[in-house]
Amino acid sequence: MVKLYDSGVYLLNGQQIVPEKEAAAQGINSDKAKAKEGTIAWSILKAHNTSSDMENLRVRFDSMASHDITYVGIIQTAKASGMESFPIPYVLTNCHNTLCAVGGTINEDDHLFGLSACKKYGGIFVPPHIAVIHQYMREMMAGCGRMILGSDSHTRYGALGTMAVGEGGGELVKQLLRDTYDIKYPGVIAIYLDKAPQKGVGPQDIALAIIGAVFKNGYVKNKVMEFVGPGIASMTTDYRNGVDVMTTETTCLSSVWCTDEDTRDYLTQHGRADAYQKLSPADVAYYDGCVYVDLSTVRPMIALPFHPSNVFEIEDLTGSKLADVLADVEKEAKRISGRDYHLTDKIVDGRLTVQQGFIGGCSGGTYTNVMEAAHILEGASCGNGIFQLSVYPSSQPVFMDLVKKGAASSLMAAGAILRTAFCGPCFGAGDTPANNCLSIRHATRNFPNREGSKPGNGQMAAVALMDSRSIAATAANGGVLTAATQVADDYQVPAYEFDPTSYEKRIYNGFGKAATDNELIYGPNIKDWPVLEALADNILLRVCSKIMDPVTTTDELIPSGETSSYRSNPLGLAEFTLSRRDPAYVGKAKDVDRLERTRQNGDDPTALLPELQSVYDKIRTIPGSEKVSVSDIEIGSIIYAVKPGDGSAREQAASCQRVLGGLANIVSEYATKRYRSNVINWGMVPFQMKGEPDFEVGSFIYVPNVRAALDTDMQDIPAYVIGNTVQEISLYIADMTPDEKKILKAGCLINYNRDRHA
Repeated sequence: MVKLYDSGVYLLNGQQIVPEKEAAAQGINSDKAKAKEGTIAWSILKAHNTSSDMENLRVRFDSMASHDITYVGIIQTAKASGMESFPIPYVLTNCHNTLCAVGGTINEDDHLFGLSACKKYGGIFVPPHIAVIHQYMREMMAGCGRMILGSDSHTRYGALGTMAVGEGGGELVKQLLRDTYDIKYPGVIAIYLDKAPQKGVGPQDIALAIIGAVFKNGYVKNKVMEFVGPGIASMTTDYRNGVDVMTTETTCLSSVWCTDEDTRDYLTQHGRADAYQKLSPADVAYYDGCVYVDLSTVRPMIALPFHPSNVFEIEDLTGSKLADVLADVEKEAKRISGRDYHLTDKIVDGRLTVQQGFIGGCSGGTYTNVMEAAHILEGASCGNGIFQLSVYPSSQPVFMDLVKKGAASSLMAAGAILRTAFCGPCFGAGDTPANNCLSIRHATRNFPNREGSKPGNGQMAAVALMDSRSIAATAANGGVLTAATQVADDYQVPAYEFDPTSYEKRIYNGFGKAATDNELIYGPNIKDWPVLEALADNILLRVCSKIMDPVTTTDELIPSGETSSYRSNPLGLAEFTLSRRDPAYVGKAKDVDRLERTRQNGDDPTALLPELQSVYDKIRTIPGSEKVSVSDIEIGSIIYAVKPGDGSAREQAASCQRVLGGLANIVSEYATKRYRSNVINWGMVPFQMKGEPDFEVGSFIYVPNVRAALDTDMQDIPAYVIGNTVQEISLYIADMTPDEKKILKAGCLINYNRDRHA
């Protein structure tokens, strides 16, 4: 059972939940504002806030992490902004573009650049195949009361008492320049865990049950999830890590857990006993909401395509219900891709058959998850049919202990394929299933095309998320969907033995040892950011895409997978913008960009697009714009989407729009703070509007005096749709910090930093 409280709650002694409306009747007279300070989140945020104002936080983090899709752009941006060395420990892992077999030398060129950057600026370099980003940070960097910032959305180490945040690269650049992470004090939601999970129920099952309850209603959106309650003690820290990393899929800002002796043991085992401290809420703590989870009632779960919130109990998916549910997924596939994708034909004797399994990455590849899967598969067989299973331990130390414990042999003997630490299958760069197949994965996401298929080329597959235990049970049953509770026994996972030898032999730790005279090593695909202009007083926006889907993921804005080979080449990567959602977008955006470049050169853009003359004529009928000239109006492209930005923290989801000439987005709401931050840091105005958009692709929208509007409360910004008539609409912008407004006016974060350091 997962229950959401409809109001704030008081938590007494870390055990008793009292709804706010019942507080007085139960004799709770604590000042609410004071009780808010009783949360773990408050104490950590206060310790990292550099201002005296706890309502408007200016946070500095203890350390940072990036992987090889994001670190080149971050370092290039920070270098252009005047960075001389890394001021805090900064870990660069090579777990996303690990393989060096696609795109020529591109991937290894970036790895060499990363190593040279760690030597020049004083960073920590984790070579390919050694560890996935979040496992390394858990093992070597996280600690109680700390804060870590990562350029990956799944930056979550709450089970180790660390408040971690996944953001776009611009926010990491700010930390490298000793600036701050500026946010309003977030809401804090109690995640109250009670009792204990059943045998066969794993961390992914717990996580999916929570995601299913909170994603669609936005219950924890941009808030901190604080895990409390007696159920925590029923889980090992390694198990808790598996639940915690999936909190990203709720759209929360961060997470943190109560810590205990098991947390201490985990940190001590990894040679960091000094990183432990007891974290628990005060005797009276106030939370802005509460999610109550009875762990004993959670059953093995499956998140069917195309979102982690599309959850069902595995044992409940049989017969006519299974057929109906799968038919709904088929309809959604058709809507998303325009392609037929078949699931109902995979029903055999009332049971769903699957064609591939994957266990790995930061969520599935942990020691406990793989050991449990190996136990279930011991003496069994994955079979010699279409079903195949791949297992990726999350780090070399984990892999080494799996070998020592015999689990690696058990998996291989069952027909599973063991591979090294790699995040690729999580975002479509490895283990892509065959056309029209279904892959079950203990991974983080199952967004459209996240498995690597290309619907535009007629290739369509999909992913369902499950726990490693049920994946192993399904593998042992020949690919027939099977809940692990059906095969569970009294198996106890042996204690993990961490061996750091592989880290000591291969990882370069240069923090505090910057050799600034060293040169960065550039491959031919590593390009500087193009010059971006400052925001003009008046802007003319042409709608180049209109997406009315309820949610648009960052994977749809800029696809992952093989396109990431171009992540260090801003213009090269931009060619893939919206390629799987609106293939015509790039051409339309480039046409608009040519108009603006013509204007910048002092020429008349109406020579390229004669219909612009009529647009300018109508603009001059707007009160206050009678004397506006062509040279006074910056031209740019715009995307309308209902709710964009769910998913990855990759800043390329915004930067690709910007380098194609994007000036703004208009949305109903932003799915995540991190995508909105990326939009701002890349100099695009984050407009919002109420109601349905009364404009289409190709429409022009004129926004006069936009720079001045940024200095108002931004709640009613006049704009004008220019067509046969002039139609006024009202836009607004949610709260921004003073620095964010300056970034927009400068045209992007790079310009802002250059201007102030000039």
